[in-house]
Order: sequence, then structure tokens, then C-alpha cells
Amino acid sequence: MTPATEQPSTPPAPEEVPSSRLEEEGEIAADYLEELLDIADLDGDIDIDVDHGRAAVEIIAEGGSERALQRLAGEDGEVLDALQELTRLAVQAKTGERSRLMLDVAGYRAARRTELIKVADEAIARVKETGADVALEPMNPFERKVVHDAVAAAGLVSDSDGVEPARHVVIRAS
Repeated sequence: MTPATEQPSTPPAPEEVPSSRLEEEGEIAADYLEELLDIADLDGDIDIDVDHGRAAVEIIAEGGSERALQRLAGEDGEVLDALQELTRLAVQAKTGERSRLMLDVAGYRAARRTELIKVADEAIARVKETGADVALEPMNPFERKVVHDAVAAAGLVSDSDGVEPARHVVIRAS
């Protein structure tokens, strides 16, 4: 091929990433986070998994350390988002590949996912009842993904509209 016709390299779709690479990402992230916990003098166990084509790492409270670990999530998850990005960068530095790793601390994201599914279910019911689109409050990428998944599972369509930090989900009536 000539340079003019070469196709740019695209990262593999999530389902194409080998589980061995995702497990490696999880191990690298766990090492990074263990060092962070040691520096911060925090107690926690680290659980590594693969979920929906992503490495999933969770710092789990041990021996009454939940309150201390909640500081790593922050009031609205902003500290957790920053820590997740730093962890992704640590993984990228070791592997040379961009990571889509998901991080949870003391169950913050799991609890937030439950809340978001309830919000999505209520909005889905409004769309079905009124036949009108429903726009939700601004959300971060993790939160929007949870809502989009809930909407798709209900057989409806949703889009993200707006620009960060005001980017939000709109659930479409048709």
C-alpha cells in the first residue's frame, strides 16, 4: 500500500481484547494501587476481575477501613475518577497500550450504578407514558454508560448530548 491509502491503526473493540491482556492490566493496576494504599497508610484488599471486556479492579475495605477508603472516592466520585485515570496511565506506561480499566473503591461505583438504574427506569417509564423525550441531569462517562445500557435493555434509544461537564443522556421516545 502507498502511504496515501494506508488505513490508520485502530484499537481493538472491547470484545476483541484478549482476556490475558485484561488480566495483565488488572495485575499492573493492583500493584500500583497497593503502593498508593501503602503510601496513604490505608488498609484495603484489591479484587481483580474482567467485566464487559474491561479489566475491573476494586479496592475493598477491610477491618473497618471503609470510611477511610471513601476518601478515595470523594463526595461525588471525583477523586475516584481521577484515581482511575492515574491508574489507567500507570497501566499504559507498563503495557504501551491504552487501558479502559474500571476502578471502584469501597463499593462507590456499585452503589452509584444501582442509583442510576433506578433513575433510568423512572425516566424510561416517563418516556413510555408520555411519548416525549426525557433529558437527564449531566453525568460523567461511567454514569452515562450505565444509563445507556439500562435504556438499551428496555428496548429504547438514548444519546449523549452537550459538552463536558454538562454532557447528559437523552432518552428518545422513538
